[in-house]
Amino acid sequence: MTPRLRLAAGLALALALGSGARAEHPKPVLVFAAASLTESFRALGEAFARAHAPARAEFSFAGSPALVAQIESGAPADVIATADAATLARLEESGALADAPAVFARNRLEIAVERGNPKGVKGLADLAREDLVVILCAETVPAGRYAREALKAAGVAVEPKSLEENVKAVLNKVALGEADAGIVYTTDVRSAAGRVAGVAIPDAQNTIASYPIALVKRAGAQPGARAFLDFALSAQGQAVLARFGFLPP
Repeated sequence: MTPRLRLAAGLALALALGSGARAEHPKPVLVFAAASLTESFRALGEAFARAHAPARAEFSFAGSPALVAQIESGAPADVIATADAATLARLEESGALADAPAVFARNRLEIAVERGNPKGVKGLADLAREDLVVILCAETVPAGRYAREALKAAGVAVEPKSLEENVKAVLNKVALGEADAGIVYTTDVRSAAGRVAGVAIPDAQNTIASYPIALVKRAGAQPGARAFLDFALSAQGQAVLARFGFLPP
């Protein structure tokens, strides 16, 4: 074989090996998810990787409006999951989604209080007490809007000490003793077991949150994106979400 042919053969082999490496180690599916999905989606990602190896997912968690704003600004997400349909509708209306969103889970509200519930909070009515420091999510965040719906249903007026960007911020301030109570999701209280306690909100006052998921339309979208979405909706994915307290869609 001439030197030129050997060089050509070597280049062909290198390209073939490089292609094989890429096939064995594909780029991760980039998933943008609401902050309340943090623990459950990390577990979902682990289950997805086991079921669809070598595909894997990487996550970015934040308040739903922040996620939408990031994608509108060009952030390279493959999948987005929010805590309400209204926020995701912005992307659907602008043509940024590959198809219509699908609801994959539901959630309930719960009052988060300090461990041991030292202030004796029994329900939403107590959040109007002057001796309590109460915080909520901002109204632009799904959990903030849901909280106000619940308070309205209970006929309770609350002046929050602060308005947070996502439920994890509310939860952390309660856990750190910077607030006496805050309204989050049941799954958040469950994920922070030992750091906070929870006070149930009756069905008549509660709001059920629906979580939609969708593929983001973008150049270079990962082939595994639809597989991740389908996995979240599958029986196996639903079992993972149920472990963290999410209700079925």
